[in-house]
Amino acid sequence: MTIERIRTRQKLRREVRGIAAALLPYSSDGHIAVDAFQQHLLFTQRAGLMNAVNMDTGYVNYLTGEEKQSVLQWTTEALGKDTQFVAGAYIEGEDGDVVSLYRREMDRIVKLGGTPILFQTARLHGKSPREKIAIYAQIAKEYDSVLAFELGRMFAPNGEIFDDETVKGLLDIPELKGMKHSSLDRFKEFDRLALRDQRRPDFVIYTGNDLGINMIEYGSDYLLGLATFAPGKFAERDRLWAAGDPDYYALSDALQHLGNIAFREPVPAYKHSAAVFLHLTGRIPSDHPHPKNPLRPKWEHEILLDCSRRLDLTCEEKLEASVNPLASRAARRNKVLSNQRA
Repeated sequence: MTIERIRTRQKLRREVRGIAAALLPYSSDGHIAVDAFQQHLLFTQRAGLMNAVNMDTGYVNYLTGEEKQSVLQWTTEALGKDTQFVAGAYIEGEDGDVVSLYRREMDRIVKLGGTPILFQTARLHGKSPREKIAIYAQIAKEYDSVLAFELGRMFAPNGEIFDDETVKGLLDIPELKGMKHSSLDRFKEFDRLALRDQRRPDFVIYTGNDLGINMIEYGSDYLLGLATFAPGKFAERDRLWAAGDPDYYALSDALQHLGNIAFREPVPAYKHSAAVFLHLTGRIPSDHPHPKNPLRPKWEHEILLDCSRRLDLTCEEKLEASVNPLASRAARRNKVLSNQRA
């Protein structure tokens, strides 16, 4: 891999499919803030991104079965039965046959109109590529659309980055329509894109690389926890790229700066960062994460306030400013001119 080869892989003005892994907000008394959650889903959808619920960003590893089911119901209530969304099928820590457990979760998701994405389980760690492929084929059999997931161990101990043989086998499962790749390693993601292009071009690689959000330039779509911080800004960035507008770069840089701060070590604490950021920008009622989630320091709001200012996000932000990049750009320029006159 060389810089020259990487540059040849750029796909200028490609249309991007963006999905935001939704934060599940909590009130200061430790209860799920259901209304704020539903309003955030609606904002994300109207901005132009699809929602993904019961993901790592939604604390799926901490939720009970009843809570996961409630999240699905709240999502359908908020978005409507005909609106597409993605939802995590998570079985870690449960007893029983792996295939049956996954299909039970998938049935619950599909029944409410969602597309399941298969969180990995540590019970498949150590299996041969052939064994893993066979199990995934059984899990996905006869479903219309299923997404796979490879999650680095820095996010969760049940995660695993597959070897190439396993990835090739997953690409050959017709029910699998795409895979989220979360290694935080852009070169590993380049390998995934190359395999996809050679073996099954219609297969969607969703980047989960919050430390390399510009992978959309090379053929990745995205399913990002970072996108839940500022869905409107991500949607605006995608439209600027498709339009060939050079303002793409400034906005992408500001979003990447946010990602570098939010996804620093320990990585799982990014969910507390998300709560702080969304509270600062007026989207949710408190900056409290799930009670079991790792916490950021007390000064977290100070560095995230700087990130929100770089993105020109305030509590008074209107959706239209994010949906219409021309209006958003004009507003920024008018603000600069106003400050100069003053």
